[in-house]
Amino acid sequence: MSTGVPESHKDLKNAQFASLATIGPDGRPQVSEVWFLCEGDDFMVSLNRARQKTKNLIINPAVCLFILDLANPMRYLEIRGDAAVEPDDDYAFADRVGRKYGGLDLRQLDGPGERRVKVTIHPSRINAINMGG
Repeated sequence: MSTGVPESHKDLKNAQFASLATIGPDGRPQVSEVWFLCEGDDFMVSLNRARQKTKNLIINPAVCLFILDLANPMRYLEIRGDAAVEPDDDYAFADRVGRKYGGLDLRQLDGPGERRVKVTIHPSRINAINMGG
């Protein structure tokens, strides 16, 4: 069982998008496209506290982050693990994410009184797949 990203897939740590799968209250998966940052072997996302995916993670931290190589869709990373959710009331982490995505201010995506959280995914397993050889 691997918990590190192999050299062959390290470029995907800088991909633009990932799909985040959480477990909903009915036990079924919910998948959302997200922006993310990667530091070492931890993957992090900034989420609005009011969204269902955030509520799901607070109840059940089991998560899967799926990063597809858009240039070669036969290649991808699947990061399975547990999420740690912490407040980001001052938008310090959200601002870092915004810088990756062209300087976007994530405050503009949130409604009045809504808050952000930083979600850190601690991998328990990383699958690096290349079905093209």
